[in-house]
Amino acid sequence: MINPNESYERIDVVGSTSMQPLAEQLADNFMENHSKIKIFVQGGGSGMGIRSTDDGLADIGMSSKSLSDDEKDNITELELGKEGIVISVSNKNNITELSTEQIRDIFNGDITDWKEVGGKSGKINVITREEGSGTRSAFESVVMDDTKIINNAIVQSSTESVKQSVASDPNAIGYISYAHMSDDVKALSVNNVSVSDETIANEEYPLQRPFLFLIKGKPTGDVKLFLDWVKSPAGIKIIKEAKIVPT
Repeated sequence: MINPNESYERIDVVGSTSMQPLAEQLADNFMENHSKIKIFVQGGGSGMGIRSTDDGLADIGMSSKSLSDDEKDNITELELGKEGIVISVSNKNNITELSTEQIRDIFNGDITDWKEVGGKSGKINVITREEGSGTRSAFESVVMDDTKIINNAIVQSSTESVKQSVASDPNAIGYISYAHMSDDVKALSVNNVSVSDETIANEEYPLQRPFLFLIKGKPTGDVKLFLDWVKSPAGIKIIKEAKIVPT
């Protein structure tokens, strides 16, 4: 607990809810050795992170989406790493690869049978995350374009629930973050590229998003001290442990 009578320098970090757990872990580890600096991490979404940075309401913004050219005005980006989004099916499914267009058409309902994409005949059962999920938001952003996920998709409230649904149903398909991928399900190649640390880092794998810290202007003082530490071996170790591919 912070002593209200204790003098300290405050850093406010605001934005992407997907980045919030990693930012909190980085902040906690940093503060262990910097007792005069207190870092407060708050969610609210990437849009809030960008606006709060631009308006000077946050010392550091968090965004799990790339900034537009207009948004980049006077904002310095520090990329912590990249997160991959894995398209997963049952290990009993004979499909090994899909294109981004095929994935979009499956999830928006234009493709409904596995035989339409070279698989065995069978109704495709679409598994998705709940509204408000950071992984769902990222998936919709990088895959769905202007289309919507079909209304009759099976909605699960956690990554583990998605994996269990996919693992137990040979006709199911879902998406999970790369950090939570396991042998319980099969990861599909996308546009002939398999997902790995290497293909995420070099941006060959198409379904990914950046994890960005944002600063208005150039970082100085305690903010710079924290950001330099984030990119130090100690910070990078935490980023890797969170299964984010450092860049």
